[in-house]
Amino acid sequence: MSVEFCGLRLAHPIINGSGTFDAIAARGAFGAALDTAFPFAAYVSKTITLEPRAGNPPPRLWESPAGLVNSIGLPNKGLAGYLAEDLPQLGGYLCDPLASADGASHRVPVITNVMGSTGEELRALVEACDDPETIAAIELNVSCPNVRTGLDIGADPAQLETVVAGLRESTGKPLIVKLTPNAADVPACAQAAEAGGADAVSLINTLRAMALAPGRAGARPWLGGGTGGLSGPAIRPVALAQVAAVAARVAIPVVGMGGVQSAAHAREMLDVGATLVAVGTESFRDPAAGVRIAAGLL
Repeated sequence: MSVEFCGLRLAHPIINGSGTFDAIAARGAFGAALDTAFPFAAYVSKTITLEPRAGNPPPRLWESPAGLVNSIGLPNKGLAGYLAEDLPQLGGYLCDPLASADGASHRVPVITNVMGSTGEELRALVEACDDPETIAAIELNVSCPNVRTGLDIGADPAQLETVVAGLRESTGKPLIVKLTPNAADVPACAQAAEAGGADAVSLINTLRAMALAPGRAGARPWLGGGTGGLSGPAIRPVALAQVAAVAARVAIPVVGMGGVQSAAHAREMLDVGATLVAVGTESFRDPAAGVRIAAGLL
């Protein structure tokens, strides 16, 4: 099942969605067994910002029919904390035994997800991630509003192409652009990322959603951040449509995600043009979902 992705040889096509699997916390829960039974062929970090973020106030999660609405707010230690504290630990993980028939240990490539509100912030993040050998690739979360325009960077094709082109000069590592589904023309945004020099695109991110406080008069948002992002099986049909449309418009690899719960769902993503498939919300229900889904593709 090995697959080549942006110059990386991966044991199989199943990876995690950013922010949906905390490898460091998982090792604390499952111990050293995780070193030789890691559930993904590559590990995508949670989103890293230039400065530390505490995230949104609770409540942060709302279980909806066939889905999950989250308003976590991207809490993280900031770039300096990630490089000094988290990355050294992440770099030590080994791959799922499915990685090798010969029984040898194989390192899991680390893909670092970064987000900034300006081109300058993104450039500082990308340049800092270009140096550590532990980081195999960089994923750009472009679902953040531009502080000058108020529009999501990834929702404006012209702006997105300019930003990616500027960052392309800042690193020789593969650049993956994680597209927002909340755009008028997602395939056009994918084409813009490709034109700017992206090595791959990933989609879909969560759909904008809201939950109201139960049992109270008036329409008061339940989530501490006001609105949140819907994930889980409810969004899978949307994800399939957008992945298929993007794969038909770009020549670079596509990472498909959104509501994947089984090998059959992963196969659907691959059938419509994805090179890799990311598992997200399903890992909250089943931390070993990546192993199960990858094995089901055999």
